[in-house]
Amino acid sequence: MEQPNLSYINDLAGDDAAFKAKLCSTIKDELPREIDEYKKSIQNNNYTEAANHVHKLKHKISVMGMEKSYYLAEEFERNLKNQSVTLQSEFENILLKMQQFADGL
Repeated sequence: MEQPNLSYINDLAGDDAAFKAKLCSTIKDELPREIDEYKKSIQNNNYTEAANHVHKLKHKISVMGMEKSYYLAEEFERNLKNQSVTLQSEFENILLKMQQFADGL
């Protein structure tokens, strides 16, 4: 499985350590809330709302340098819009990896 990394953030921030720290702080603050919102939508079988949360989470996936995972999330978002949870397990494994990575920032 693809692993989260700081490649994109490092490229974006360059030599600006303060900017890099701000990006990492934003991820650490926002990611757990966004994951919780997604999970609540899934638990409530509100797949349209869950798709909206997946859409937001795709941006974090991209920032964490996980290109293949981004495409899986894109497909999962489409599935949710069609009231299907196909790829849910795979997507939630991505979220787990992301949260573990963010916890270590």
